[in-house]
Amino acid sequence: MKYTKYLLLILLLASCASKRTIRQHGYQPYVPSAAPAVVQEPAQVVVEEEVAAEEPVVSARPLISQVRRAPEGTWQAAKQQALEQLCQSPIFETTQLGLYVYDLTDGEPLFAVNAAQRMRPASCQKVVTAVTALHFLRNDFKLTTDFRITGTVSGGVLNGDLIVVGGMDPLVTSAELLQAAASIRQQQGIQRITGNIIYDRSMREDTPYGWGWCWDDDYGPLSALLVDGKDNFEQKWTNALEQAGITVGYAAGTGKKGKQQTKSVYAIRHYIDDLLAPMMKQSDNIYAECLFYQTAATTGKKGAGHKEAAQRTEELLRRIGVNPTPYKVADGSGLSLYNYVSAEMLVALLGYAWQTESIREHLLPSLPVSGYDGTLKNRMTGTAAEGNVRAKTGTVTGISSLAGYITAANGHVLAFAIINQGVAQASMGRAFQDKVCQELCQ
Repeated sequence: MKYTKYLLLILLLASCASKRTIRQHGYQPYVPSAAPAVVQEPAQVVVEEEVAAEEPVVSARPLISQVRRAPEGTWQAAKQQALEQLCQSPIFETTQLGLYVYDLTDGEPLFAVNAAQRMRPASCQKVVTAVTALHFLRNDFKLTTDFRITGTVSGGVLNGDLIVVGGMDPLVTSAELLQAAASIRQQQGIQRITGNIIYDRSMREDTPYGWGWCWDDDYGPLSALLVDGKDNFEQKWTNALEQAGITVGYAAGTGKKGKQQTKSVYAIRHYIDDLLAPMMKQSDNIYAECLFYQTAATTGKKGAGHKEAAQRTEELLRRIGVNPTPYKVADGSGLSLYNYVSAEMLVALLGYAWQTESIREHLLPSLPVSGYDGTLKNRMTGTAAEGNVRAKTGTVTGISSLAGYITAANGHVLAFAIINQGVAQASMGRAFQDKVCQELCQ
């Protein structure tokens, strides 16, 4: 009997020790659904604390979008309350919203709603294209269409080929081709070409349209050789040669310059800023695709395509601390149905651009200004936001977006992104976006 008491005491102590071990490690015993009241609260608290501590490590969110509640009586608190009220709009009963506002002056988020959710950006994809390109291309980068020759020139005759190496420059004009042909005639003394006219389009992939474009998108076809933004280079160049008085011995054709020795005899060049302005202010899709493929070409691959351009964006996102896995870069313009971003991702790129002078000095002047120019010329006029918003607009069926910078009423610079998805009319999204901007500027 005495030993039995000792044995029971030992078993009881072991049971208590086992329970303490369970609580310390956060494990919970299986509890049948019919008896929920048996759940041990101390063990549940420990589990929640451990998950919260691990969350920043395992989370796929690219930024910490959780907003700190500002102290009562501050400008920040007033804006948070006002934006919360705006987000109670009935339109969000049937549509989705991704919104993120980051105070670049304070270095912390001001407001966020669904900031990490994947959404289609429409033409706000051009922000991704521009920032990525400006990061990887040199500050003095120029889009170049190069005219090269093989063989020798004797007595006004080129015994060789004339090769036009495309640089996918949409700024090339018919007048510039006439000037190029006239210069080749005058400076090189070429009056007749015995070889071929070769059109080298190997800079980009051999596809006429963007990946994921709809059949009724009235843009393109895309080409590494463009004139006046269109794929009619061969006809325009043939006309330019004729007007310059240069005859060609054989039929022209598409090809590559090959391994033979070549010499540049003329080049048409344009600065990147000349392309950025119409691309961003007027939301020109072809210009955006051209910059997209300039970025792809920096990988060094011949015939680079959307995969190489996407690779560059992924590299940049990793560099600035953003996990690129949740996102999809399909084209440069935002026409593709396959693009997916988040408000956070757009703001991350805008924040990086703002902090990087070599990018900011090119990006900022290209953005439309509220009430003044571009696609924002007729928006926010007569309000506190007029002239204080520089942002890229976006519109495709079902999507309206806006992303850029705001000079707030307290003098702070804010980076923001707003994506309205599932809207029946784009005007619904634009009206909401304008209200957000006006609230931050007043």
